[in-house]
Amino acid sequence: MQPHTDVFSIHNYLNSSIPSPYPSHFPISSPFPVNSQNSNPFYGFQTATSTPQSMSLSSNNSTSDEAEEQQTNKNIINERKQRRMISNRESARRSRMRKQRHLDELWSQVMWLRIENHQLLDKLNNLSESHEKVLQENSQLKEETSELKQVITDMQIQSPFSCFRDDIIPIE
Repeated sequence: MQPHTDVFSIHNYLNSSIPSPYPSHFPISSPFPVNSQNSNPFYGFQTATSTPQSMSLSSNNSTSDEAEEQQTNKNIINERKQRRMISNRESARRSRMRKQRHLDELWSQVMWLRIENHQLLDKLNNLSESHEKVLQENSQLKEETSELKQVITDMQIQSPFSCFRDDIIPIE
């Protein structure tokens, strides 16, 4: 144990022949080593229950306890931060995966819609071609109808049988 070096100890050591102006209950530590018979380092001086040295030790203990508690609190905070960081990373990874799945689904839908659009365009082109053919055919049939009407009209006019002319129903 190191001797306690405070102002009162130095004063007591330098002025050992002069009586101390401090009351006897005031703790003063000795600069001399503790003898083996008496574990009290104050050699007959009355000591208070808490000496500056013990106060210093308890203060050191208190300080070290506080420092240890602060370190523990920092460790807890760091662990929480670490867990939160890991949790955030995991959440971000899940979010990226969801986003990628959604993007894949959208691309799949785009491809399906493009195929459907292509099929519908082909169908429209086929129908359009069919429509043109039908319009041409219809036009041809109208011409043929008109020609046939003319032929029938011409035949009726030139017919020697008049009875047929009265029964003729006009073709429109």
